[in-house]
Amino acid sequence: MEGPTPVSALIHAATLVIAGVVLMIRCSILFENSDSVLTIVSIVGALTAFFAASVGLFQNDLKRVIAYSTCSQLGYMVFIVGLSHYSLSLFHVANHAVFKALLFLSAGCIIHGLSDEQDLRKMGSLAKVFPVSFIMIFIGSAALIGTPFLTGFYSKDCILEIAIGKYNFVGNFCYFLGCSAAFCTSFYSFRLLFLTFINPTNTFKSYIQGAHEADLKMIIPLIILGLGALFYGFLTRDLIIGLGSLFFNQTYTNFYNFNMLDSEFISALIKNIPLIFTVLGASLSLLLINCVDSIVNKKYIFDSKMTFLFRFFYTFLNKKWHFDQIINEFIAVKAMNFGYATAFKTFDKGLIEQFGPTGVTASVFNISFNFTALQTGFIYHTIFVLVYCSCFYFFGYFLLALNFTFSIYNVQFVLIFFCYFLLNLSKSF
Repeated sequence: MEGPTPVSALIHAATLVIAGVVLMIRCSILFENSDSVLTIVSIVGALTAFFAASVGLFQNDLKRVIAYSTCSQLGYMVFIVGLSHYSLSLFHVANHAVFKALLFLSAGCIIHGLSDEQDLRKMGSLAKVFPVSFIMIFIGSAALIGTPFLTGFYSKDCILEIAIGKYNFVGNFCYFLGCSAAFCTSFYSFRLLFLTFINPTNTFKSYIQGAHEADLKMIIPLIILGLGALFYGFLTRDLIIGLGSLFFNQTYTNFYNFNMLDSEFISALIKNIPLIFTVLGASLSLLLINCVDSIVNKKYIFDSKMTFLFRFFYTFLNKKWHFDQIINEFIAVKAMNFGYATAFKTFDKGLIEQFGPTGVTASVFNISFNFTALQTGFIYHTIFVLVYCSCFYFFGYFLLALNFTFSIYNVQFVLIFFCYFLLNLSKSF
């Protein structure tokens, strides 16, 4: 969705998320009465979390990376609704709103200060030029990936613990895709940081010379949101989630679907798997994107990136699993062809124009033209019309005076006789 960064921050932090997720939360009593619907919601949410996170791996637009992150986090919110923990979904909505607004507004400061440049490949070495924006994006990214004791950690890890604590296929499925999405989230978050602030610059000289940090009135909201990304989750975790919390008691959950207590007794190794995936994603980003010489040779990384398998993988994810291509070729093109060949040419230009105002207007003009063609101005034409009309009038009056029976055979006979009479009369003229 194209739009200014403040609008994107509002949409991705509040409007877009609340529109669907909160409606599902408020409809909890309907979902709880259908286990099959809860299963579908969980599976779709888990697939969405992984799909959007994988698509964000190799996007090159600064805002697009953050936008796909929103879609991935929406998947977390949805599949925990399918697992019947509605207050936890609302908790993640609130936590996500803080650090996602921070990321978008910080990205807006970068784009504005860099002459409206949004391509990550044309940035680099901006940490000294945008120190405040760099710190804020780092805090927002750390909260997004679920760094312990930051805002995103308290809801995201709790969601994954609830999923594995279900001890069924749906819970394990959501947990596996949720951890995979956490790996992808960590990778593209650090990729964004490296390409924008750490790696050598790749932008134009004039852009760097004119680059500047945002004004104070733009920095103050970033600082407020940064504090929220640091402390909001810690301050509100016991208020919203956990046993005995009555902060959001407008939902209904069947007792056999509630497993908050079971998730508390999961082994420490299982609980730390999301953190391990997060660290692995950050490490892989460090190797592939930052290319530290002391760790790995840059030439080896370049050769690996130029292989057919990596290029296929990169193209596949950069093109969003070819979903746009499928939609365009199998839906959009066919819909446009139907709109032109059938809807426009047949209905609009055919039936509607024939029987609508255009057709009626054309018919009136044609009839008027035919009537005006009768007015030739010759005296013998006028006498001919008068004689015809007089004969027709007197002939009808004569039939009515004789009480003529209008049966189908009599009418045919009279019409044939009258036409023969008029034909002979017209020959005399």
